Formats: sequence, structure tokens, C-alpha cells
Amino acid sequence: MSSTKVKRVLIVLMCVCLMLTALSGCFAPPADTGEGTTADGTQTSGGGGGWILMIVYLLIIVAVFYFLMIRPEKKRKKKAQEMRDSLSVGDSVVTIGGMVGKIVNVSGDYITFETGEDRVRIKIAKWGISSTGKDAEEPVDKAGE
Repeated sequence: MSSTKVKRVLIVLMCVCLMLTALSGCFAPPADTGEGTTADGTQTSGGGGGWILMIVYLLIIVAVFYFLMIRPEKKRKKKAQEMRDSLSVGDSVVTIGGMVGKIVNVSGDYITFETGEDRVRIKIAKWGISSTGKDAEEPVDKAGE
């Protein structure tokens, strides 16, 4: 497994443990809280801190999910969008389908790129680009030599 998958699994397990801990306090039978009557006949009651503790646990879980899962994903999406917005003629690109080529035209939300030596031109939407630059260099075909 990759390190990001391991990290996500650990986060989910930690959150499940926190949630079970919080919920176990709510559904467990009440402990001896000292409830009863005093010598003068007035009622005393124990604390009701179980609900407050559960809310604190749930807030911790939300914070963990936000900082370790949601926020990094937003950063990745923003970086990908900036990459797609900065596409220009001559850039090497790889599409999400695996096609490799060089951009020959950029117009609005679409780009046109050429693939290989046969100069086939393909028009696709910008969101279909997965990477640019050195990552998108065409592989050398050693089998044809």
C-alpha cells in the first residue's frame, strides 16, 4: 500500500475509535453518580457531562477529517486547476486517458494537441489533462530499433 493509503486507513481507524469511545459513554448504564437525598430531604444529582464529552469528541473527529483529508484534497484540486489554466502552445501533455502529445492550440475550455510523428490532432476539454512538462514527455520506443 502507498503511504497516502496507509495514512487514510489510520485516520479512519482513529476516528472510528474516537466515535466509539464517545458513543460508549452515552449508552453505557449510569455509574453511581451520588444521586439521592440529603439529610434535609433535597435532591442531589450527578453531572451530565457525557453529552458534552461526546460533542467534544465529534468536534475533534470533524477537525481531524478536515485537516488530514478535506484540506489536502482541496489543495490538490486547486493546483491541478492552476496547471490547466496555465497551459500554452508547445507544452507537452498527458491526458487522463493516457494520450501523449504537444499542444498546438488553446481556445477557452478546450485544447488541441498533436500526437506522435503522424501529427494527428485531437481536441479535448482542459479538465482531461492530467500532467504537463517533463512528466508528459513521449516515451522512447526501444522495440522499433
